[in-house]
Amino acid sequence: MSQETPNWGIEPVPERLRVLGLFDTGLLWSSLGLSLLVLVAGTLLVPALSLRDALLAIVVGGLLGNAMLGFAGLIGAQARVPAMVLLRAPLGRRGSYLATVLNVVQNVGWTIFELIVIATVAAALSQQVFGFRGKWFWTLVAAAATTALALLGPVGFVRRWVKPFAIWVVLASLAYLTWWALHDAGLRELWSRPGEGGLGFWGGVDLMIAMPVSWLPLATDYTRFSRSRSRAFWGTGLGYLLPNVWLYALGAILLLSKNLSDTTSLMTAIAAGGLASGLALFALVVDETKVPFANVYSTALSLQNLIPRASQRMLILAAALFSTVGALAIDLAQYQTFLYLLGSFFVPLFGVLAADWLLRRGYDRDAVFRVPSLRTAQLGAWLAGFVLYQWLIPTGPSWWVELVAHLHAKSWGLGASLPSFALAFALSALLNILARTRAPSSPAD
Repeated sequence: MSQETPNWGIEPVPERLRVLGLFDTGLLWSSLGLSLLVLVAGTLLVPALSLRDALLAIVVGGLLGNAMLGFAGLIGAQARVPAMVLLRAPLGRRGSYLATVLNVVQNVGWTIFELIVIATVAAALSQQVFGFRGKWFWTLVAAAATTALALLGPVGFVRRWVKPFAIWVVLASLAYLTWWALHDAGLRELWSRPGEGGLGFWGGVDLMIAMPVSWLPLATDYTRFSRSRSRAFWGTGLGYLLPNVWLYALGAILLLSKNLSDTTSLMTAIAAGGLASGLALFALVVDETKVPFANVYSTALSLQNLIPRASQRMLILAAALFSTVGALAIDLAQYQTFLYLLGSFFVPLFGVLAADWLLRRGYDRDAVFRVPSLRTAQLGAWLAGFVLYQWLIPTGPSWWVELVAHLHAKSWGLGASLPSFALAFALSALLNILARTRAPSSPAD
């Protein structure tokens, strides 16, 4: 493996560095999907939904969200540039800066949440075994491991960490936890128990879609190293779908079967479940640093869209430091709101990217680097999709939610993800076609 790969910047990846095949790409995304935070996300669906409705929402949302993610991976393998640089094509150079800032915020947010989960679980295990909690200490340990993996880069991460042993240890640990959750769960009783309300079926689908969609602005950071578009699509889409569905379902079943009151008690219950479950949880905690690795690495790449001459290693260190400070000061209380907010930004953004890429039949280097400063029409299509999502599911600060709630949106029975994606996609396509009709020889604005 070339030593240049981890630090490759914003230029298209050359053929000699496109080394990730279908198996490598699938392992990368499966590893990212096998996350404690995904397990926690599954607990947000119940008991508001019945177990039956929650599992159906998980399957439907998983198929929809991961189809988008796989397609984003395909685009990345074709264009071979980082995600935020790629967005120069539909949004313009300065237009991509807005998406970059939002992506940096979401990456840092994800890193903070991941460090909190890792430290919380490690503290629970430490308290159980040694009588020492020290959450702050485990936060620092997790941050150090995250930084080390981020400095490896995606190819080194797959080949030095995931492929040799990490993925297999995690699969074995999750297989045991699945048995532990199911063997005395009373599934027949849980299956017939009605939901308590407060979350509709399509709201559950949106919550499921939000997880793979949160990776849309990162996907091409990794699939630009894939050998082909088909390998990137199937490796990304299926690689993330299978663990995503598994862990969402496992989280929902654990919350119900163990009679837990909230998501924060989940890890404590597993840690107290005996030696085997404690060891399985310990293995998952050690491996969990892979997810904040991806977010720290992509934060650095995103910032390079703004400051391309900056050292990628220094940006990685800065992102890790900032996230560590955040993890020491923030809790998980706003996790569900955070997921919906990400969906409102990135679902319609992907609709714009997909429509623009399809109409251009792919992006060459000029489509990415020789672009107008702003493509205002495409920014408008993104904004329209965002507004529709927020109208259907107001999400964000309390003042914003109260303001949007006055608009009295009526549910169409489809949640917010599909309508906002469809609107942004259709507007982007229409505006592209109209612009080409008016000036076929000049770029759309």
